[in-house]
Amino acid sequence: MDHKPFEGLKVLDFTWGGVGPFQGNFLSYYGATIVRIESAARPDVTRTGGPDKEGPGRLERGPTFAVTHPVKKYGISLNMAHPGGIEVFKKLVAWADVLVESFTTGMMERHGLGYEDLKKINPRIIMQRSCGYGHTGPMASQPGFGQVVTSYTGLYTITGWPDRLSVPISLFYTDHLSPLMGGLALMAAIDYQRRTGLGQCIDQSQIETGINYLAPIVLDYTVNGRQLALTGNSSPVASPYGAYPCKGTDRWLAIGVYSDAEWSNFCKVLGNPEWTGAARFSTLDGRTKNKEELDRLVGEWTSKFTAEQAMAMLQSAGVAAGVIATAQDSEADPQLKAYDFFRELDHPYLGKLNFYHPPGFTLSEATAQLHRPVLLGENTEQICTEFLGMPKEEFDRRTKDGVFD
Repeated sequence: MDHKPFEGLKVLDFTWGGVGPFQGNFLSYYGATIVRIESAARPDVTRTGGPDKEGPGRLERGPTFAVTHPVKKYGISLNMAHPGGIEVFKKLVAWADVLVESFTTGMMERHGLGYEDLKKINPRIIMQRSCGYGHTGPMASQPGFGQVVTSYTGLYTITGWPDRLSVPISLFYTDHLSPLMGGLALMAAIDYQRRTGLGQCIDQSQIETGINYLAPIVLDYTVNGRQLALTGNSSPVASPYGAYPCKGTDRWLAIGVYSDAEWSNFCKVLGNPEWTGAARFSTLDGRTKNKEELDRLVGEWTSKFTAEQAMAMLQSAGVAAGVIATAQDSEADPQLKAYDFFRELDHPYLGKLNFYHPPGFTLSEATAQLHRPVLLGENTEQICTEFLGMPKEEFDRRTKDGVFD
């Protein structure tokens, strides 16, 4: 039987951008009821990046919004600038178990919706807050997108070559790290709520999350006084080590040889050409010192094969090797297909799209449920009349007054 561990849990998704939505998604995959609160007057930035700027469904064509919302959510369009919108929001807080928000520090408080305010409405509410710098300290009020926050953590400085500027690892790296940590904290709070009947406020600083992933580098500097040096594709513990060209347009293979035994096996795969027996390549230290020449020779061999062919030969000999995959490679990957990683969903405006299931894990007795992304405000009446028990006459009056924009 397929168990839904969060069935019955009621969640308000009042988030914006790329980080916050994932917090609610983890719960929705496994049965939670999620109400997505939005506003057509100030739409989520990820809704505005679609190819069509005008016309029907303009705010439904944002591919970033679609990829961050492949779960069942109920959508309400609520005008938070209207006093009636605040009233409806508070009714939703009274209904909910969890509120997830990701706005700049002070925004919720200015609307009278800080944690202390919400506790008076619903003492058991869990408020999960995620923003760039946290809600306390001298930088708390500073807004920040993923690339700004990632830069501040130092993550942009750890990759690159010694003779040039560092190479950013991703524009929005903390956007992908923060939901994992925040999701764990949220689940712990839900467990606490179930045991005690009480809620709590989770204040997540995305820079703190990002810096935690740099712990080895921070410790090395703290203990040894050693600053990280950019080394390109080199490694102090492996050689050859890097990305090597293969047959085809812009096709590459990553290879790592970590021991003398692996080097011997690597040479056998190559057919033991004369250069592999050179004394300068007989030790890890020698191969590292002669990396430039070694990389050129290895690249001459890999370029004779497709990346898949070279990978298969090396892996069969116990040598670490992997195709540097494109998005198209991933979509066709047989392992990901066997894992049922991609699920096709039909979007009303974008057509059939492949979405991926929760990253990193599967549960033995629960299957993640995916759903096409919610349209802006598509369930407004249902949420008000069914979830909140609002009389139809009241809903119509509030609609006429501009509460639901």
